[in-house]
Amino acid sequence: MSNSADSPQDGSSPARGRRFRPVRVLTVAVFALAGLIFFTSFNTAKGTNIRTDTSLLKLSDLIQERSRKNGELDESNGSLRREVESFAERDDGSTKAQDEKLAGLEKGAGTQKLKGEAITVTLNDAPPDATAKLPGYPEPQPDYLVIHQQDLQAVVNALWQGGAKGIKVMDQRLISTSAVRCVGNTLILQGRVYSPPYKITAIGDPDKLNKALSDSSAIQNYMVYVNVYGLGWKVTHDGTVTLPGYSGTVDLHYAQPVE
Repeated sequence: MSNSADSPQDGSSPARGRRFRPVRVLTVAVFALAGLIFFTSFNTAKGTNIRTDTSLLKLSDLIQERSRKNGELDESNGSLRREVESFAERDDGSTKAQDEKLAGLEKGAGTQKLKGEAITVTLNDAPPDATAKLPGYPEPQPDYLVIHQQDLQAVVNALWQGGAKGIKVMDQRLISTSAVRCVGNTLILQGRVYSPPYKITAIGDPDKLNKALSDSSAIQNYMVYVNVYGLGWKVTHDGTVTLPGYSGTVDLHYAQPVE
């Protein structure tokens, strides 16, 4: 049979009708949308690099800003509390016994300044290029070279166990509701963020405090990393110091000291 115009076998023959092709329409729409995005980006940038614009804060910058703001609020709260206390001291009708009881409760709660002999424990990360200093130990993983939450908590617990009358971590006084938390390589304490080195100051009998640190099994384990990988550890006797009173808010509404 001969070929006819009704059954073309090559692309040179004219088609009787073009079918609707959705793919072509979609392609045109994509290019149109891309053009709109480019125009919007150009109009927004106005000749600047919008990817590195300093007005776009990094998450770390935002955290530091919030930490600074929380510090300012704590100072403001402490100032207002002292002002209220000064008004109350003028003439509140309380007896001497009641005043002494209140003073004792405030001292136990950590809201008042505390003066006495103190020691300070300083913890710090190891150098990033640290290697095992003693034979028989593996080369360090990144996790081995940084201070962890349990390290800070071990020091705080040991100091309380050693009879500390008050403890300050960095520049903040600890109270019964304080929680020492670490996220990554930073300490978050009562809404504020800190980086190493971490300083923990405790008021009490220096000999008893030092003995409690030495007796702590958790700190003994930490000292292995100090000796092998170079984690920072320093204990100093500060003489007589004054710890600040806690000035933040508390979650507890009612509390009773344990006998």
